[in-house]
Parts: sequence; structure tokens; C-alpha cells
Amino acid sequence: MMYSIKPATCVLATVFLVASCAMAQSNQAHVLIYSATRGFRHDSIPTATQALKNAGSSINVKFDSTEDHSQFTDANLAQYDALLFLMNTGEVLDDSGKAALQTYLNRGGNFIAVHSASDSLNTTAFYGREVGAYFDNHADLQPATINVIDANHPSTSKLPARWQTRDEWYNFKSDPRSVGAVVVLSVDESTYTDTTTKRFDQGSPHPTAWYQEHGAGVEVGGTAGRSFYTSLGHTNETWEDEIFMSHVLGGVSWVLASNTTKATNASAQVGNAASSSGASGASGASPSSNTAASTSGASNAASSFAPFFGIMSSTPISSFGAVILATTAGAIGGLFLLSSW
Repeated sequence: MMYSIKPATCVLATVFLVASCAMAQSNQAHVLIYSATRGFRHDSIPTATQALKNAGSSINVKFDSTEDHSQFTDANLAQYDALLFLMNTGEVLDDSGKAALQTYLNRGGNFIAVHSASDSLNTTAFYGREVGAYFDNHADLQPATINVIDANHPSTSKLPARWQTRDEWYNFKSDPRSVGAVVVLSVDESTYTDTTTKRFDQGSPHPTAWYQEHGAGVEVGGTAGRSFYTSLGHTNETWEDEIFMSHVLGGVSWVLASNTTKATNASAQVGNAASSSGASGASGASPSSNTAASTSGASNAASSFAPFFGIMSSTPISSFGAVILATTAGAIGGLFLLSSW
């Protein structure tokens, strides 16, 4: 018998497709920007904070901001899918705040650090590991060329292969690759003048931005979220540049796809719990430990369907949404096979 597709079946399949795609979207992620300083203070902090808040909706993120260290409690941090340390300097947390930050990271919280955040909490070892490396010194503010090492990462996918920009060019006290970080940007040292003394081995090529699939600040037995760091962002003009913003927002989007917080995993320990979204009340895949992959089998299934359904690979997909996608795909396939004139 010859089988074909009835017009009604096409309509039904389309309805299923649209519904499943809508339900597969993750709950809106919540990110806390922390920009307290106890040393040098960048005058670009207000510009940067506003730029992030303005762009939040473009990546399905709600940014809150604070400079109040008393906000670092277990209960308060637990509502966020990521913390973004923005151009901090010095000892910006007391002992109770540091303990809350450690607990948050141990529970699967994600972490982003920007520019001088690597010059903060210099005696807090777990913080240094989570960032990837501490700041040592920098060349004067000047133009230089950055080489894109990994053009496939969301933080670099919209950048030119050789990106010319103006910033301070950081040197670090260690090689971030020593804690498992993957360097995605490297400033070309031949394109600027550095009169500082490099006192430490920061590895080669020169690290400028990097990520950690499993943040190294987590304690043994904890659930590691993702970490992303960029040393760029010194000037107000930088935060008004679309190329730079694509770099930062790509890094934020990437950490939020860790599947270790409630925006994408209903069974996670921290993050913005689903309300009216399709993930509400669903049992997501368990978050990863610091020795396991951060992506669950359900999310892997969703990723495999994403190109077919036109979903961007950088868009987080909930575990419940992955099930819906898989189920709907099977239903559509069955309808195609069983329909006849």
C-alpha cells in the first residue's frame, strides 16, 4: 500500500512542532552582577552594568545588580543561575560572604568574571581557581590585535579572526590552563608595547579570555557549574561596542547552558525556578558532579534535535523540553508513516 501525507496531518504536525519548540525553551535565567570595589574603581562600571541589563532580554536573562556584600548569603545567591563579578578590586567579601560564594559554587552555580575581577579576593584560593588566574600587571591602555583561538565558542563566534581593539593588556600570575581552563582569545604581543616586568609564567599563547567547563573553585564532592572570564572591558566605549558585547553575552549564554541550575534543570539546587514555563514542576536530569559532564542525556537529545527545529545551539533547553521535543518528533514521524489518501 502506498502511504502519503494528508493535508490535515501536515497541519497537525505543524501545531505539534510549534508547541514543542515553545515548551523546549528554558526558563528565564537570573544573573546577579556584583561590582563592589575596595581598590581601584573603573568609571565604566555603571556603563557596563546598564549595558548588560539592556541586553539581557536578547539572551533570555534578567540581570540584577548590587555592591552590597551582605547580599552574599546562601538563601539570596540560591535564586541566581550565575554570578557575574564585574571589575571588582580588593577584598570585596567578608568571611561569611566568601563562605556563601563557596556554597553557591558547590551547589552548581555558574560564574562569570570580567576585567579586574581577577584582581579581587587575592587571598581566597578557591576564588582564584574559579576565575582561572589572578591579575599581575598590565600594559598601558592602547590598541592591539587579539587572535581568536577558538572561533566555535559562543563568546568568540561573532568576532573577526584578528580583532583590533583598545584595552589594558593583562598579565597573570599563573597559566589558567593549569586549572583546566581553555583559552579562547589571545592578544598578539607583537602588536602593542608592554614595559612591565612579567614575573610569572602565564603560558603561551598569551591568555586574554577563557572558560572552564567545570569551575575549579568547587570543593571535592560539589557540583561544578561553568566559569567564564574575559580580561577585556576597561573603557566606557568598550561597553558600547557591539563586537565586545557579543563576546561577553556569548560567555554568559555559554555558562547558563551548564544544566546545573534551575533555568534549565528543575532538579538543580540553585537558580531561577520555573514558574509558568514548560519546565514547571518537571523533574530534570540530575546536575553533574565536578567529575562528570555538565550536560544530561536529555539535553543531549535536545541538542541533536535543535538544528532540525531551527533552535540556536547556544540557547539553553530544559530537560523537560528535551523530552517534549523527542516525543513530538516521534509522533510526527508516526503520523507521516500512517497517513494515506
